[in-house]
Amino acid sequence: MAERIERRLTTILAADVAEYSRLMQADEEATLAALSACRAYIDALIARHQGRIANTAGDSVLAEFPSVADCLRCALAMQQTIAEQNEDRAPEQRMLFRIGIHLGEIMIKDGDLFGEAVNIAARLEALAEPGGICISATVREHVGTRVAAGYVDLGEQYVKNIATPVRVFQVTQDATVSSIKLLTEPPRLPDKPSVAVLPFTNMSPDPEQEFFADGIAEDIITSLSRYPSLFVIARNSSFTYKGRAVDVKQIGRELGVRYVLEGSLRKSGNRIRVTGQLIEAVTGNHVWAERFDRDLADIFVVQDEITEAVTTAIAPAIADAERQRAMRRPPGSLDAWTAYQRGLWHLSRFTADDTEQAQDLFEKAIALDPNFSGGYTGLAAAQLQAANTFMTRQLASMLQLAEANARKAIAVDGADAEAHTCLGRVLLHQANYVGARTEVERALALSPNLASARGMLGSLLIFSGSPKEGLVALEKGIRLDPRDPRSGVSVNQIVLGLYFAREYEAAIEAARRVIHSYPDHPLVYRWLAAALGQVGRTGEAKEALAKAVAIAPSSFDLYVRQRAPWHRPEDYAHTVEGLRKAGWAG
Repeated sequence: MAERIERRLTTILAADVAEYSRLMQADEEATLAALSACRAYIDALIARHQGRIANTAGDSVLAEFPSVADCLRCALAMQQTIAEQNEDRAPEQRMLFRIGIHLGEIMIKDGDLFGEAVNIAARLEALAEPGGICISATVREHVGTRVAAGYVDLGEQYVKNIATPVRVFQVTQDATVSSIKLLTEPPRLPDKPSVAVLPFTNMSPDPEQEFFADGIAEDIITSLSRYPSLFVIARNSSFTYKGRAVDVKQIGRELGVRYVLEGSLRKSGNRIRVTGQLIEAVTGNHVWAERFDRDLADIFVVQDEITEAVTTAIAPAIADAERQRAMRRPPGSLDAWTAYQRGLWHLSRFTADDTEQAQDLFEKAIALDPNFSGGYTGLAAAQLQAANTFMTRQLASMLQLAEANARKAIAVDGADAEAHTCLGRVLLHQANYVGARTEVERALALSPNLASARGMLGSLLIFSGSPKEGLVALEKGIRLDPRDPRSGVSVNQIVLGLYFAREYEAAIEAARRVIHSYPDHPLVYRWLAAALGQVGRTGEAKEALAKAVAIAPSSFDLYVRQRAPWHRPEDYAHTVEGLRKAGWAG
């Protein structure tokens, strides 16, 4: 009679020592003594968290836990305890464990564990950094919010002897670490088809057609963004490659996408030729290519054709999904469209003068085509930027004008997600948190990949009293737009969110990173000064405070000497408290 093998669903923890062979070669006796000390702590922690050790061989440990949350808590405690023990050791002598955790069905024989689930846990362990923890998506899903930790999505990973890729999360002791890591680490591939649409190359001798070519690429991005089954990089990040000869593989790495769409445009008289090609970034292979020759009047039909071809080529998984696209209503005048594109370019330059020029161009677009929603949305955004960032316009009156223009955009085209996002931003600045949330949620329902809506949701949550939830939303927005030239706005919000969450040390670290990239940012020095004041680093705080006042005195007046209407009284008091500790006597 065949021996019966017990099977059960369990949580598997696999751990080993990084560079164990090097440590043994350097000093066998000291390494064995250190390992024995660590094992004593590890064994006790496993037992305390209701785990069972199934196997130990050399420097490795294999254990199982009936509870996913208990297993992760045990792993975090292990790494923290070992880190404390390492403080008295020289860096080259430290005992650093790597830990992998997976939930799955196992086989048990003579108390030992077998099966693919055990192999996956071992592969996750190998992916972990020394002193780190990696878990599978299954573990992340079951843990939910029960364990206070940070989770960094590393995307799908192909591992040895496992047929299908495993989605991996890196776990950190600090729930705020993922926000800081996002500011410095290259993005990972998402778990669904991902694409970046590069600005189309203008092949015409007329440089005026640059904006025409940009508009085609932007509208393709807008169309693709409406598919929840796709991950689409925002225009701002894609357009950082404009005019640059960059290898597609490099673009894929920098933006964290699997596919890149590039194309060109040539206009001659009333005829236009548009070419497009879709490339798999990892391999450089061409997935799809096509050429479109049309009358100029059919340009929006060409956009639809390219969009449909791209989605069919890169996302066979969504072939059975809904094919109806709620396309934005195209402008009746190509001149209005061109003025709108010029306005966007000036708005993105993020200076006071360019913001004024953008307003003029958006007003021109409205005059040329009153039924084009983009003109009203752009004008509202420019008015808001002039008032709340550069203080060149009076805030209260500009908020009224911006709200009116955003509502006009929605009246013209209720399916314009950018218009709903813009109205949400205006309502937030009026401290209408409920109305702002309604508009942002409408925008995300229309366009799940809209980075500006994700970022807007993050800001709204931070200012309305939910900073930790806001940080998560901001991270999603930045991931969709990782190279946005105006990303200083978003990363400043990360610093602000960390400060409001009372994570002062994390806020200081994040602020330092922001300042490294944006040394003249008008806002971040204020949050740095407040956070430094809260932790008693008075000398550094005074330096940051002086910088905050010197760089943007008008901004300091609005946000500190007064209270910006979108700052809750308790958040304002919290800010002033930190600044007073930093030496502000106002």
